[in-house]
Amino acid sequence: MRLFPVLLLLSVSAGCGRRPDGAAVSAVRPVKVTEASGAAFLRKDFAGMATPDDAVTLAFKLSGQVSELPVAQGMQVLRGDLLAELDPRDVELQVSATRSAFEEARSQQQRMERLLAHEAVSRQDAEAARTRFAQARAAYNNALDLLNDTKLKAPFAGVIEATYVDNYERVQAGQAILRLVAPRTTTVKFTMPERGLASLADSSTRFEVEFDNFRGMRFPARLKDYARTSSDASGFPVSLTLGGTDTLRYDISPGMSCTVTMFSADPVPDAVSLPLSAIYAPTEGGTYVWVVTAGDRVERRTVVLGELFGSDRVVIDSGVAPGETVVTAGVYRLHSGDEVRILR
Repeated sequence: MRLFPVLLLLSVSAGCGRRPDGAAVSAVRPVKVTEASGAAFLRKDFAGMATPDDAVTLAFKLSGQVSELPVAQGMQVLRGDLLAELDPRDVELQVSATRSAFEEARSQQQRMERLLAHEAVSRQDAEAARTRFAQARAAYNNALDLLNDTKLKAPFAGVIEATYVDNYERVQAGQAILRLVAPRTTTVKFTMPERGLASLADSSTRFEVEFDNFRGMRFPARLKDYARTSSDASGFPVSLTLGGTDTLRYDISPGMSCTVTMFSADPVPDAVSLPLSAIYAPTEGGTYVWVVTAGDRVERRTVVLGELFGSDRVVIDSGVAPGETVVTAGVYRLHSGDEVRILR
């Protein structure tokens, strides 16, 4: 039966560890500390994604049957390459008819000009011939434009992201045929919560982007544009442009995931920043930190918390001044006036 000696030992130990007035005996506590630094800039991270600099969904201006579709999803094309073509026979007939009318009107107009020079026709008849010629020329040029519109060509070099029709399918004017995107990009998009919109309007706000494929490489970025409305209350879309990016060395493609870091000025001029581990929030309520004073003793200080920023820091709007030494480890083992030993 060793239970009684153990209980006696615990009782004696507890008694020896108490002050006569019931308070805990002050022991020198080893703690880790940090110096409160000014929170001139807040750091916030957002999940982002690279989006194409150039992207377009192509469609024909007229209806018809697709006679040729020489591309497929994922294929790379050059500027000017043929992407799709409609059966041109109906348009070719229209071109032939308008060309004949154009040549006839041109011949008639030239004849009337010669006759007018010899005053063999009235000026009114000559003007009418000019009008008919102008109308026939416009109709012929319009038919030629329609013939050109039976072919879809790549407006820039890129990759076929998707095709929406099959060969020999009949399509309507304006119907989506395929989507072309640029293979490399310098554009990044992310979603900003409403409370951060004021930071976007501040010229001192700056951004950095780190891609999952290029860990440790942070690309500077500048604000491109952002929407001031949100239809689904999920946030406001923001677009950034990467600055000074070597696209040959770093192949950044649309769809790559990244982390966007925003550095913005703290609206509270005298605020400081501390690690989250420095915050002491006992169960009875309140928010405090332990400040190391003269003689390496700690003082409990009430603080007002600001915004979280970065991954492990918080802004202290009031209660701590820049340069003060604050405990960051062991905050729940301290009492006011305790002597501490700072771990270097």
